[in-house]
Amino acid sequence: MGGLRKLAVPFVVPGPCGVAIRDRLKHLTPQDEKVLRTVGEHQGALASRDLKARCADGHDHSAETWASRKRGLTGVSSSRIAGAITKATHDQWALARRGQAAHIQNLAAGIRTLRHRLPLPVGEKGTKRAAGGYRSRGEWFRKSRRLAALEARHVAAVAEWQAGRVRVVRGGRRLLNTRHHLTEARLTEEQWRERWEAGRWFLAADGESGKRFGNETIRVTPDGEVSIKLPAPLAHLANAQHGRYILTSTVAFAHRGAEWADRIEANRSVAYRIHLDTGRGRWYLTASWQRPAVKTIPLAAACARGMIGVDTNADHFAAYRLDRHGNPVGDPRRFPYDLSGTASHRDAQIRHALTRLINWAVRVGVAAIGIEDLDFTTEKTREKHGRKKRFRQLISGIPTGRLKARLVSMAAEQGLAIVAVDPAYTSLWGAQHWQKPLVTSHRTMSRHDAAGIAIGRRALGHPVRDGVSPARTQLRAWGRTAPPPHDRSDRAGHRTVQAGPGDPGREGTRPPTTDRPPGGPSPNGKRKRETSASTTVRDAPRTQQWVQDSLMRTG
Repeated sequence: MGGLRKLAVPFVVPGPCGVAIRDRLKHLTPQDEKVLRTVGEHQGALASRDLKARCADGHDHSAETWASRKRGLTGVSSSRIAGAITKATHDQWALARRGQAAHIQNLAAGIRTLRHRLPLPVGEKGTKRAAGGYRSRGEWFRKSRRLAALEARHVAAVAEWQAGRVRVVRGGRRLLNTRHHLTEARLTEEQWRERWEAGRWFLAADGESGKRFGNETIRVTPDGEVSIKLPAPLAHLANAQHGRYILTSTVAFAHRGAEWADRIEANRSVAYRIHLDTGRGRWYLTASWQRPAVKTIPLAAACARGMIGVDTNADHFAAYRLDRHGNPVGDPRRFPYDLSGTASHRDAQIRHALTRLINWAVRVGVAAIGIEDLDFTTEKTREKHGRKKRFRQLISGIPTGRLKARLVSMAAEQGLAIVAVDPAYTSLWGAQHWQKPLVTSHRTMSRHDAAGIAIGRRALGHPVRDGVSPARTQLRAWGRTAPPPHDRSDRAGHRTVQAGPGDPGREGTRPPTTDRPPGGPSPNGKRKRETSASTTVRDAPRTQQWVQDSLMRTG
């Protein structure tokens, strides 16, 4: 194992801690839409002002400054709306800080690569673990200029990090930059303006346990009636008592509707958010709440009924079922998806592929799915992969973060555990030790299928490879294990993997062959082929000791 990095221990991924469901607000009147737009615009302006104040505070933020900002917002809205705005501001500022830290880490990775390659002679070949020198003097010169640029950007980013300055755009920086490329985005200025304004609205409220139906600001009754507590400057728009506005539209959550109804009837907190899909011209209401933390099951319990190892690729999931001893069962399964097109299309493709994978896992009766703990944060730098632009685009297109969240939440609903394993060497060792032995005339094995076996074995706690000979690898691939060394005794230890007494398909004792004519049927009713006569001395039965002939002696 010299030269190989230490592998991380497999672990059971914790289940989801929150739930979000959505329904469309249908049949809204023009007055309803006018009120929603007015309230969203008013509260969005307050959120922008509060975010500006939070960014100006930087590291000087404290509980006193938070309370001061909240008191200032309460006078132009309400205490609950002010609390929701300040909480959203802090979440957005923290997200920007995490993005800033990731940007600094990415710049540092690029600088390390450039500093490693620039001192090397031009044209020097690299190894599998380290890149070599650059191909030409021209490339070396351009990379030296890029090193200076990255170092300057890194110094500026670190200075902003230390000063507590972040760059945040309410509505999204991508949509802001789209304003300068309307032709490429196929948008008019009016369409972009509508999206920009809708993205900066604030129509959300956190839940409150003990309050009526779990939320005082945006209230939804068990019958689906939606009402909004208007801010103080907009109280004249109310159509109900206590400054509330009741929408003509009603909601009925088809997904998790019973769970949502149980919460609001018990006055447990539920957060709501109203937003406008400008592309479709539709209004939606999203309800969300937190679940109590549930302790994950032990790894041994998750692996008791076997495992499905899943290899994540750019266009499909390669899955293979393994029993609890790590032996492959059946044929490989592939679940394709297409990651081209819009973000919604890619998300739908991932969701459909995961649905088919989870349904198959439920049918075969396993209790866990093993998957690689992928993170391409440090793998997408231009300096690391050089001219491999298509490869960088490939790993950038795999939505690892969304994939993890989707898989964990969807598997939890079916009672399946997710076991995350270290992704190191799974494709290499899987192809080396499992691809060729499992190929038959009716089964084709790809490198990704073999990687699925390696992932599943690692999740079960079995080694992917032991440095064994091809003959022992062949036996292991067909569900067998190598015999103990030296002889047939157990003085060197038992077999590495031994089937239990209750395992179906285990090799049992053979039926007796007495009282049966040669070539006749066996006691179980099946005809057994007659043993052929021996043609070599090696095959002859050993009935006596070998005696050396005196005529064969030479000395």
